[in-house]
Parts: sequence; structure tokens; C-alpha cells
Amino acid sequence: MKKWNPNNWINFPAKHLPTYEDKKELDMVLSKLKKYPPLVFAGETRSLKKSLADVVDGKAFLLQGGDCAESFAEFHPDNIRDTLKAILQMSLVLTYSASMPVVKVGRIAGQFSKPRSSPIEKKGDKELPSYLGDNINGTEFTDSARIPDPKRLFRAYSQSASTLNLIRAFSQGGFADLRQVHLWNLGFINENTKGKYKDIEDKIRHIGYIEDGNDCYMDLDKPWFIHYIDYKEFIKCYINKICYLNIKFNILSKKIYNI
Repeated sequence: MKKWNPNNWINFPAKHLPTYEDKKELDMVLSKLKKYPPLVFAGETRSLKKSLADVVDGKAFLLQGGDCAESFAEFHPDNIRDTLKAILQMSLVLTYSASMPVVKVGRIAGQFSKPRSSPIEKKGDKELPSYLGDNINGTEFTDSARIPDPKRLFRAYSQSASTLNLIRAFSQGGFADLRQVHLWNLGFINENTKGKYKDIEDKIRHIGYIEDGNDCYMDLDKPWFIHYIDYKEFIKCYINKICYLNIKFNILSKKIYNI
């Protein structure tokens, strides 16, 4: 892995990759994406690696949650907020119950591609390429919608950046503050669960932190919610450019991160 670079995987076999009809258009899209700001910065990657090391050593718990696949149609701040609420609630309960820090990873802000069991979808006598995710082609069962369109990568990047911007605002702007635990309730939680959750809320708001011996795992006066993202991406050429974006802006160490 020390010799890894973003071009290594190009020579390896991979499934579920789209075939773009217009190579020039794809190259144009990728050349523009390469000049865009990075979605994730090197410092965030180093912080996550350090946190995951604590998970491996049994000093922290890993919580990973999110959608199977994001879509352009369902892109809305309320949906992002509710996903964040669910992760906040789960991490709060886990931290309280396990008495250890929770590393929170959201499968969000880029989880568009979908692996398929077959490259072909059939309805009646008609066969079309399978839907591979909104950043590749459309869900509509039509010839035009199922053609992989490289320009969809622009919208995927834009939506990912906007989602990350809102998540960072929620995380650092007070919404994720432990004093706001009463704002994280979700409507689908049943009454019994709400009662148990409220007990945790009340204890945190009363004593101001969760502790076990001399270790403090939640403190109202310290940053608690640091949120990372992850996602599967099957478009190697797209990820290749995103990796280079991170290299370009990683001025301190010039390291390459496979994000």
C-alpha cells in the first residue's frame, strides 16, 4: 500500500463500471472536475485514520450509517438533517451505553452508484442497460435515460459539496451540541423508545457529561460531534480525479489519500 497511487487500480479488473459512448465528453468532464476544490481535506482523512486506530484498539466504537444510494430527486436539506439526527441519536445512545467514544461515519455526500446483479434490465420484450445510480444514468426505463452521461458527475459533485457544507454547518453550528439533544427526536420512534431516550437526555442535561471512572466521554463544554463520510464509488476515473484534488490541496505533506 505504500506504493499506492490513484492510477494503480486502472489496470485491475472491475465490474459495474459504466461504458461512456462519448470519450471526448468524458475527458472534458474529468478535466474540469480535476480543477474543482476537494470534497474532503487531508487533515480530515488523517483525523479519521487516527480515530479508526482507536476503534481497532478497542478504545472507541465505530458507527456507520446512511442510505444504500443517494438520489438527485430526494436531495433536500430536511432529508440531510433527518439522516444526521438518526446518526446523532444512535451515537448518543451508544456512547452512553458503552461508555466510550463513538466514531461517526455517514454514508452520505457521494453515495450515488449502485452495483447491479445484471448489466441488463428487462421489461417485457425490451432490454436496456441497468440503472447504475444517478451519477451515471437515469431510473426511467427509456433508451435515452439509460445511456451513461458523464455530465451527471457535475451534479453529483455539486450535491456532494452542498451536503457536506450543510453537515459541517450542523456539526459545528450548534445543532449537534449536547445541549440540543431534545431537537434530535425523530417522528418514527415509538413511545417506549422515546421514554428510554429521554432518560438519557435528562441525565446528560443534568450532569453535563457521561463519565466512567476518570474518563469523560461527553462534555457539554467540549466539541463532541465530529462527522466523517464514506461511500462506495464505482467510477474509477471520477475517484481518480477526486484523489488528485486532495493531493493538490494537501500542501503540508503531499501525501496521497485513497478517499
